[in-house]
Amino acid sequence: MNYKKIAQETLNIEAQTLLQASKNMGDVFDKAVEMVLACKGKLVITGVGKSGLIGAKMAATFASTGTPSFFLHPTEALHGDLGMISKDDVVIAISYSGESEELSSILPHIRRFGTPLIGMTRDKNSTLGRFSDVVIDVIVEKEACPLDIAPTSSTTLTLALGDALAVCLMKARNFQKSDFASFHPGGALGKKLFVKVSDLMKTDNLPIVFKDAKVKEAIVKISEGRLGTVLVADENNCLIALVSDGDIRRALLQDDFSLEENVLKYATQNPRTLDDENILASEALVTIEKMKIQLLVVTDKNKKIKGVLHIHTLIEKGIS
Repeated sequence: MNYKKIAQETLNIEAQTLLQASKNMGDVFDKAVEMVLACKGKLVITGVGKSGLIGAKMAATFASTGTPSFFLHPTEALHGDLGMISKDDVVIAISYSGESEELSSILPHIRRFGTPLIGMTRDKNSTLGRFSDVVIDVIVEKEACPLDIAPTSSTTLTLALGDALAVCLMKARNFQKSDFASFHPGGALGKKLFVKVSDLMKTDNLPIVFKDAKVKEAIVKISEGRLGTVLVADENNCLIALVSDGDIRRALLQDDFSLEENVLKYATQNPRTLDDENILASEALVTIEKMKIQLLVVTDKNKKIKGVLHIHTLIEKGIS
């Protein structure tokens, strides 16, 4: 059996469904967007079975893109959760046939509240279609299922239309990356836009030696600090130089190497520093990668040491 061909046929059927829907989209979609934009409450999504699963995903998408939303199961609604819907809300009800028994049971109550209702169904004359203020057509010519029974093309279309509605609302509200990150502070984008150097830099037990220190003292500090680098400072704790374990290894190859030498002999003088701990950690990472270094020393404007930021810390925290 050629499974690759079957998979390709499935994708082609669903792709054609989406393309056909995009060509047949009328003004009704504009009305749905305007209805949600005018909503003073929340966008409530409801549906049963596969439609319910699609609805739950839609609610999550709306909620994370600037439209307060939640999913309400019709059965739970019949047993008390109808109180979660107010007249200031907008309801999107999903049922391909438009005749889902559980969903049909709550429609009169939604209308009784005076809550605007958007129906997503294949039949405008179905129970859902008749109760709806706006009907978004989700009819498909063929399910991708070989029996033309299991919801496949229809659920794909419904989900895509939900995404399209969410994108329209984002555009209308001028929803930006920073807004998205506000709803995803733990995600990659949230970290990129909100985590600062001050949140990640190491400030205690820093591996520091003074400018008159010997090489052997620097080696001890490198081992204790576990950062692969020692900071060389003056009497005011201002940064003068850096010595890495790589510097020490290269120095060992020199004929005149001595553990009693002043550490500055093998140090990197006037290293690159960062004097603003409030910049984004992602910006600091760009500097670290550009300079091809592992450690960035954070100082004040006078070069006084405040902390260090290691590339390993940025990677561990998911900064990119």
